[in-house]
Amino acid sequence: MTVEQNVLQQHSQKHQQTLLNQLKEVTGTTDIQLLQQALQVSNGDLAEAVAFLTEKNAKAPQQDETTYYQTSQVPSDRYISVGSQADTNVIDLTGDDKDDLQRAIALSLEESSRAFRETGITDEEQAISRVLEASIAENKASLKRTHTEVWSDSPNPHDRKRIDGCPVGLKNVGNTCWFSAVIQSLFHLLEFQRLVLNYSPPARVLDLPRNQKEHRNLPFMQELRNLFSLMVGSKRKYVDPSRAVEILKDAFKSSESQQQDVSEFTHKLLDWLEDAFQMKAEEDSVGEKPKNPMVELFYGRFLAVGILEGKKFENTEMFGQYPLQVNGFKDLHECLEAAMIEGEIESLHSAENSARSGQEHWFTELPPVLTFELSRFEFNQALGRPEKIHSKLEFSSVLYMDRYMDRNREITRIKREEIRRLKEHLTLLQQRLERYLSYGSGPKRFPLADVLQYAMEFASSKPVCTSPVEDIDTSAPPGGTTGQQLPSPSTAEQDALPPAESLGPTSAPSTAPSVAQQQRVPVHKPFTHSRLRPDLPMHPAPRHITEEELRVLEGCLHRWRSEVENDTCDLQGSISRIHRSIDLMYSDKSMMQVPYRLHAVLVHEGQANAGHYWAYIYDPHQCCWMKYNDISVTKSSWEELVRDSFGGYRNASAYCLMYINDKKPFLIEEEFDKETGQILSGMDKLPPDLKRYVIEDNELFDKEVEEWDAMQARKAQQEKLDLASAAAASTAASSTSTSSSSPQPMSIESSPPDNAAPQQDPEYMEQPSPTNDFKHLQEDTERAISRAVAAAAAA
Repeated sequence: MTVEQNVLQQHSQKHQQTLLNQLKEVTGTTDIQLLQQALQVSNGDLAEAVAFLTEKNAKAPQQDETTYYQTSQVPSDRYISVGSQADTNVIDLTGDDKDDLQRAIALSLEESSRAFRETGITDEEQAISRVLEASIAENKASLKRTHTEVWSDSPNPHDRKRIDGCPVGLKNVGNTCWFSAVIQSLFHLLEFQRLVLNYSPPARVLDLPRNQKEHRNLPFMQELRNLFSLMVGSKRKYVDPSRAVEILKDAFKSSESQQQDVSEFTHKLLDWLEDAFQMKAEEDSVGEKPKNPMVELFYGRFLAVGILEGKKFENTEMFGQYPLQVNGFKDLHECLEAAMIEGEIESLHSAENSARSGQEHWFTELPPVLTFELSRFEFNQALGRPEKIHSKLEFSSVLYMDRYMDRNREITRIKREEIRRLKEHLTLLQQRLERYLSYGSGPKRFPLADVLQYAMEFASSKPVCTSPVEDIDTSAPPGGTTGQQLPSPSTAEQDALPPAESLGPTSAPSTAPSVAQQQRVPVHKPFTHSRLRPDLPMHPAPRHITEEELRVLEGCLHRWRSEVENDTCDLQGSISRIHRSIDLMYSDKSMMQVPYRLHAVLVHEGQANAGHYWAYIYDPHQCCWMKYNDISVTKSSWEELVRDSFGGYRNASAYCLMYINDKKPFLIEEEFDKETGQILSGMDKLPPDLKRYVIEDNELFDKEVEEWDAMQARKAQQEKLDLASAAAASTAASSTSTSSSSPQPMSIESSPPDNAAPQQDPEYMEQPSPTNDFKHLQEDTERAISRAVAAAAAA
């Protein structure tokens, strides 16, 4: 294996291309072969690759750099000639005191700086952009694979065998993960499960003329019963819901063969169940109003109270899944408050309501199963397509609905008015606090307490003066002052000057410059075009302040900072108390009499036009959350549910919440046998027709397992037979070869006569023949195969 192959094994092609790009940016080398050679030698280490390239460039013949760089001939690098490196802003890479790696890094930094000046984009931002583009492309490719790849069952039935006590999953048959999430959440409502399993079509259904609805609902109901029975007693890890799914999907195909969204499927599913149970209820009820168990389980009523064009009205309406808007709200109660009040509702409680309109909703009857449909999709007019709202929305495991009940209307209105007043006061306090925390009139704001602290630190700082970097200015000082002395040269410069006695006798040190000073060209260093004061302190500090001034200023700043901190603490305390008052507004016992416990959360991951669905369902018997993701059923936790359902972190969030009345335990309790008083579980809870259906399916699965085991046994025996045959053939070939190539004994003293028979070694003559062993092995193998075939035929 070559070094190049070793590198390609350690890094993917994308990572190698990234290394090549980084190496190209650092060294400036454009030769791809040379870059790849450097990566091979360095085994993917970027620093070693840079060192390799710079050493290689250093050994190569260089052009005359005097045309590109001008170096100063003066010992001090602070004095450089005009038009040299400082003016062209070029980095000197010819210094002998720098190694190759440092020069390469300097060149990279210069190129990065130039790129930033030209485009305004840093290398870090470019790298992040490349990573994001690669991630988006990978997600798109993954999404395409998700919708195009064909998934098939494992050929080994043992991989599809159900573990005892584990719930049964549902196979995703052609982009129908939404069906699995909805059906699993309904199936684990044990009251709903009992209603479906014990459903029987009307006795006179064959005699009645069937309309389109009956042609659809009754077959779907039967397939749903079959599916539920398999989910109860199947030996398979997951079952196939294709028949029920096809009936449901066919009803939604329009003339353009387009299908509705998932919420419409859920609505239609409950409508069909309602219609199916309505036919049975009408047959069973005689002389009284029929009761539909689906309506009693999933439907409630609310009272709409409002004003329309100055006229008051009250209407009672029925609801099933209650829709809630997510955008602009932080938790489920805020969504509910907004949904219960529509329009200018303050006009309902005022005398001047002649032209205003608005309404309030008050629940008069809540269903045992309360389902909230979270609207996370909205149509973007600018882009012309729907978009998903990924904002965070919190919800609790227990929801108290007292504040929304019609019987608590007056109490709730009083509390809502109190909350409105508290929120107005809260807004004012937050604005005042913001002025303390973001102080200033410019674009940059800072906490006022910190500003005062910084001012106090500055006032108390002591100046620490150092010798500044000197600049020589040949122009006259401002104001025409000629007596001002220039800063003295540094020690190194003084050492470079000739001694004073070498000057001429008429030379005056105060009037005539030295020879070395005449040879120097007085120019400004790059980025140092202004003179620095000789008494410039190392750190910012006041230049002139008396002890009295400092004492007074420190006292004022300290007092002001204490006042600001106290005001800030008071404001934060008041804001916290108001938040707590709002949170505890409905915490009294009178407003906690209608508890609803979270039963299931249906999650969508993806965007508006594509994605995946799964469900979290609470198991009251194991006291834990279960995650139902198509064929996979695993234990989960509240923390995982929150992470996947609240939204705001990634593109997964809840789109449906299913709560159940905590005071109606029959919804999730197992059924008891009326005669024995024991809990009915497994096959015992199935009616006779579904029990036979499940037994037949389990027998088919058992037969599939037996056939697989028999096939594997035959394969194993055949492999043993092949191995035995190969071993026998190898032994026979070895024996024949040994016999033909056995050595002949030679006499040391005299050669045998030419006509004498060759003498063989007794060791080779005594080797046993393998024919008998092979025959016995073959007979044993044939008997084993016969027994396996007989056992399969008997089964």
